[in-house]
Amino acid sequence: MTKENAEEPNPNRTRSRENGPSGLDRVRQAAKGDEKMRFTALLHHVNVELLRSSYQHLKRGAAAGVDEVTWQEYGNGLEERIADLHGRVQRGEYHAKPSRRVYIAKEDGRQRPLGIAALEDKIVQSAVVQVLNQIWEEDFEDFSYGFRPGRNQHDALDALYVGIAGKVNYVVDLDIRSFFDKVDHGQMEKFVRHRIGDERVVRLIQKWLRAGVVEDGKWFETKEGTPQGAVISPLLSNLYLHHVLDLWVVAWRKKAARGEMIVVRYADDAVLGFQHREEAEKFLKELQERVRKFGLELHPEKTRLIEFGRYAAERRAKRGGGKPETFNFLGFTHICGKSHTTGISRCTGRRSASE
Repeated sequence: MTKENAEEPNPNRTRSRENGPSGLDRVRQAAKGDEKMRFTALLHHVNVELLRSSYQHLKRGAAAGVDEVTWQEYGNGLEERIADLHGRVQRGEYHAKPSRRVYIAKEDGRQRPLGIAALEDKIVQSAVVQVLNQIWEEDFEDFSYGFRPGRNQHDALDALYVGIAGKVNYVVDLDIRSFFDKVDHGQMEKFVRHRIGDERVVRLIQKWLRAGVVEDGKWFETKEGTPQGAVISPLLSNLYLHHVLDLWVVAWRKKAARGEMIVVRYADDAVLGFQHREEAEKFLKELQERVRKFGLELHPEKTRLIEFGRYAAERRAKRGGGKPETFNFLGFTHICGKSHTTGISRCTGRRSASE
């Protein structure tokens, strides 16, 4: 047995949690124990039980994709359908369907595209996500909060408030222009292969990335970006940003930061705090070059470096400046000032008017 597949269970033997760790538990333990391990046998974890559970956890009232199959309709003869789906996945005969693109109105009058995935694609993707989470959750950084098990927006906001309460004097409000539409498929595959050596799983991800979209009955190829409306997209997006941004940020902080530096990321929305302005400026300049290497671009208008922190209002007042600038993060407008009741300097967040 090689190091690469040492974590894999005997397919002819099942073990309950009472008798020992399950197959996915052992994958998690192996990923935690060796950060460089590549997993060469994973698809067998996408079994009938996992596919059935994935179906049961889907939103029951969701709109149908190009297959025109609803959750309720698929439930008729569920066991036969799941068994057939499992067989096709394991034999490599499962084919991903394109997303159905629709548009919903935004408050400013513009139209936002929305992708609706086919039901079986949702089922298989949900099952694969549960398997891959056992590995990548051991890799992702603690300052990443978006679309991860056991983490939510409140956790990200709490981390931001705690961080800003320290020695932070400047904030970089980071915005990656059209991130989900600009993800490079070639780079994504490289990032997947860092840990995933099971070619069948890699091919599944390739199928989903290349499935395309259907709009008004016409199919359009997707040469870049993550699939709209796909269950797999949040995980793949986190993987991409983990390699492009998070690991680079960790290395930059160790190498270049002399003062305090904090990071909070929720999907493609991130806020970074710095003690020293020169470090914030240096970081922002080098980050622009970093993301460009991976086909991404910082939004020139939405990405900002602002003076912020507990003492920002006091410092600006001494200089004869106005109130500190604000920034929006996760539906809250973050402001600096003094408490009207205690007179203590603080930074707080209030629900954005658009929420």
